Amino acid sequence: MHPLNSDETAITRFSGRWEFLSNFYRHPFAVAGTIYPTMEHYFQAAKTGPASAAIIVAAGSAADANRLGRRCALREDCETVKLDVMRTGLRAKFAAGTRLGRLLLATGDAELIEGNTWGDRYWGIDGTGQNWLG
Repeated sequence: MHPLNSDETAITRFSGRWEFLSNFYRHPFAVAGTIYPTMEHYFQAAKTGPASAAIIVAAGSAADANRLGRRCALREDCETVKLDVMRTGLRAKFAAGTRLGRLLLATGDAELIEGNTWGDRYWGIDGTGQNWLG
């Protein structure tokens, strides 16, 4: 387990001992019968149509899945469903009783902040932001 230090009230980066919180962390999980190597594979595949999704799921790394997902045509309802898509994937990744589920629970009451330096103000915080992933 990765218990919090007594002075920690927030996890501000999903790296180091908190890397398992990152969408790029390699830990296969299944949604609707498909196995995804990372949360990034799942999210990028869910944003597009079936033909592109299959290519994204087969990508060698989360970074490759991210690049492919940014090049594909998005599903028409992508903006309206993206939060529900992310929640579905996170529930599968951190399912109760799994190793990652236990690690997530070990974060206790710490605030989870998807701090980033690439300007994502929807999923994370870059100075200010909505922090939906956190």
